[in-house]
Amino acid sequence: MAFDAGMLRCTLSELRKTALGARIEKVYQPERDEILLQMRSFEGGKRLLINAGSNNARIGFCEIPKENPQNPPMFCMLLRKYLQGAKLVEIEQADFDRVAFLGFDTRDEMGFECRRYLIAELMGKYSNLIFADGDKRIITVLRTTDFSFDSVRQLIPGMVYSLPSADKINPRYITQEDFLSLIENAPRERACDKLIVSSFMGVAPVVAREIVYRATGHTDTPVGYCFADDLWREFERFQSILNSEDFSPCLILNGEEIVEYSFLPIDQYGSYERRDFESAGALLDAYFASRDNKQRVHQRASDILKLLTNAEARIRKKLELQRTELSECDEGEKYRKYGDLITANLYRLPQKTSIAELEDYEEMDEEGNCPTLRIELDSRLSPSANAQRFYKKYAKTKTARVELARQIELGEGELEYIYTVFEALTRAESPADLMEIRDELYRSGYASRMKSYASHKQKAPVVMQFVTPDGMRVLCGKNNLQNEYITHKLAEKHDYWFHARQTPGSHVLLVTEGREPTDLDFTTAAEIAAHYSKAEGANIGVDYLLARHIKKPAGSKPGFVIYHTNWTAYVTPDAEKIAAMRVK
Repeated sequence: MAFDAGMLRCTLSELRKTALGARIEKVYQPERDEILLQMRSFEGGKRLLINAGSNNARIGFCEIPKENPQNPPMFCMLLRKYLQGAKLVEIEQADFDRVAFLGFDTRDEMGFECRRYLIAELMGKYSNLIFADGDKRIITVLRTTDFSFDSVRQLIPGMVYSLPSADKINPRYITQEDFLSLIENAPRERACDKLIVSSFMGVAPVVAREIVYRATGHTDTPVGYCFADDLWREFERFQSILNSEDFSPCLILNGEEIVEYSFLPIDQYGSYERRDFESAGALLDAYFASRDNKQRVHQRASDILKLLTNAEARIRKKLELQRTELSECDEGEKYRKYGDLITANLYRLPQKTSIAELEDYEEMDEEGNCPTLRIELDSRLSPSANAQRFYKKYAKTKTARVELARQIELGEGELEYIYTVFEALTRAESPADLMEIRDELYRSGYASRMKSYASHKQKAPVVMQFVTPDGMRVLCGKNNLQNEYITHKLAEKHDYWFHARQTPGSHVLLVTEGREPTDLDFTTAAEIAAHYSKAEGANIGVDYLLARHIKKPAGSKPGFVIYHTNWTAYVTPDAEKIAAMRVK
């Protein structure tokens, strides 16, 4: 769902209660379209995130760690110049649109007190961030828009800021009479939720469906089958939530999949789980944490994804050709038979013949009858030379069978390795993780396909760390280099090693430090290994054994190991429980 005007009103209400009067300590720009304001208020330190991206536009308090670039963009530098040390004194929403005004008391270049505005337009692909002076004259803008982009409204430094045009009704102020008139004049076959979305500004489809569901028991009820008074009663309740700012942020989940979020309770999904939150910031963190990470990895790792995708396609095509050639090796026995039959009938065959019709003694039936086999010969060669030609073809197929089997095994191994790198990309959390994956690919022989990449001195990887309920440390790798580091550098002889059975995943190490792990320690480590693997569902098999029994074959790819004496546990990982145990 999109970040609608109701959700914006919910987050701004939270900001007014806790952030008004806060002093801005730091300004960061973790992503190209994202600003993070570190502020200090009477309630302590807060981090305000403003995202103006096309997919994840939002504003609210954020607890998710963000990694900042070494060289901040010019937009960030200008905000630092004006906002560091400024006080947040104004938080307003433009009418009921997805536009927020944050007013700051600060000082200008001459040291005089002045007002500055940070304006956040959170409207999907049209999202933007504008920094303006006290008269709303634009100082700078994240994405400038001129006449070539918008002939009605331009966002250019020096121009006075104007709001986007709105031709819909503000739902906060509509009266019962006007609402009933709107319903009465609407086409009877039109869905009520579509009517609400198209008529009122800032109302998301999920909110419109919820209003209709509470009034009629269905989400897609047409206007002709809806009682207008019942629809107004529920709309008025929605209106009351907005005007009284009595919000109830919630998240809708289907198992572990997040379906929707909203600022009011959502009941239309029936058996789906509804999780309520005390604050809008916590709700947004829960919803956008994984989405932000996936989007960030996809942007920063586009070169790796392209390299891996091309490599996968190349290997698959090569394997398909090799398997076809291997199936053709079955013709070898036919060539041997041709050679044997020609050799056995040399006295009967004339010189320089192109066809030989011979009895196939290998196919003799019970009565001693043999079928006639028609063999095409090279008329330029003698029968003896033709026999030798078939024997050579037979020898080639025998050699090819062995070599092709070896090449197919190597190709399947490389394809399996590619899948482990794909899996590692899903666990990458920072630019450092992506750099480790690039370095791994460089070391694995993909340097020729990685443009402008140069090898550099490798630092010790920073692996994930967890603490079990019984107090034991668990280490988990996010990519093959970290897996090798855990398994072959950090592991002691009494530590236990875990890995999801027969599927790409992380190497997990239960650090015993000379103590005997409890059953809960083993189960927890196995759940972490299952969670950070490609396996899905319940009862995931996890192999575990003492780390000293893990072996790495000479010349194998990073992260590849072999083992023989192991136990297997079957566990069902809980993502929230695992996240709560993580300490680094």
